[in-house]
Amino acid sequence: MTGLHAWIDASAGIAGDMLLGALVDADADLDAVRDAVHAVIPDSVRITAWPVTRAGQRATKIVIEPLTASLPHRHWTDIRAMLQAAALAEPVRGHALKTFERLAAAEARVHGIPPEEVHFHEVGALDSIADIVGVAAALHALEIDTLSCSPVAVGSGRITTAHGDLPVPVPAVVELGTGWQLQAGGAGELTTPTGMALVAALCESCEDLPSLALLASGAGAGTRDSPGRPNLTRVLIGRRAETGDDGGESAVVLEANVDDFDPRLWPSVLTSLIGAGAADAWLVPIIMKKGRPAHTLAVLARPDQSASLRALMMDQTSTIGVRETQVSRAALPRGWVDLEVEYGSVAIKVAHRDGVIWQATPEFDDLDRLAARHGVPVQRVLDQCRAAMPPAGLVSGARLPEQLRPRQ
Repeated sequence: MTGLHAWIDASAGIAGDMLLGALVDADADLDAVRDAVHAVIPDSVRITAWPVTRAGQRATKIVIEPLTASLPHRHWTDIRAMLQAAALAEPVRGHALKTFERLAAAEARVHGIPPEEVHFHEVGALDSIADIVGVAAALHALEIDTLSCSPVAVGSGRITTAHGDLPVPVPAVVELGTGWQLQAGGAGELTTPTGMALVAALCESCEDLPSLALLASGAGAGTRDSPGRPNLTRVLIGRRAETGDDGGESAVVLEANVDDFDPRLWPSVLTSLIGAGAADAWLVPIIMKKGRPAHTLAVLARPDQSASLRALMMDQTSTIGVRETQVSRAALPRGWVDLEVEYGSVAIKVAHRDGVIWQATPEFDDLDRLAARHGVPVQRVLDQCRAAMPPAGLVSGARLPEQLRPRQ
């Protein structure tokens, strides 16, 4: 059985506090959300949740009240340091960092500056940090494994921001929405940069409601109450599983032959595809007509992800066409165990079968992050993990640990 999947209904728009409200409405622990936010910005905000109605529909409204008169604007490097230093569960830290990374990259492209120089305005304020960290904490509390999202209503018209009078959708939302289905959906700003960043960073695909064994649902309210049009973001949580005729999972392989592309860009392309939800992505050297050296870019994904990943392949490479092959994929179930070493917590990916560990591998991103934080070689952190794994029972053939958490 697969882990929990959350489908976000953004057909009326999405903002950070609306998504947080939907998750709390779906029974995410509000105290866990508060604890995570206070770990990053201690004693800076008060977070409350209130029942409200929007166009006659019940929902939860999250209210974030600053406890200080000073609302500092911050650079991306400041926020990254705060998240890295905070006492957060690693999945919470990872989701928050990934969201702010996407947001910084979008703002950098909009303003034509490096991401490290991005100076956040609305997004850097306390309430938006609380939104992003709060959503990450709520997802962790609900043990949600994967997310997807409906087409996103962005609105229309113009609004006044810290950058002046801007069209809707604002440039950052447009940048973050690349590869997603956007629609007007109504007048005014329906989707904020924070909301779109959460979707772009954490959702693996843009899709209509998938087949779910529904377990929970929630609705988060925006501030406005527009008659006849509920100002809500909804979330539906359940289990999804697609199987092929042979019992394996249905999957697709997307391929593109690329012969006119700077090879130095390939690592970022592969990282983007994996970050967008691909199960795997790889390159195969080939020789094309007239003896030209080239690469085949291949991506393995679920069928419902093909449209968004195909768009990403064409957006990030020089290819003008992508072919698609239906396949059946059989894979061992996987989960994660947090292992404490001298330099911090490292997630160990555990593949298992019949209650027995088949393979256990440290997550390289965690190794790299801890090594950078402490100024030591990655190999030293890896050696610590390898030494600590056998005493912790994280070896092939050992019984599956009880603290295994769902695959992230």
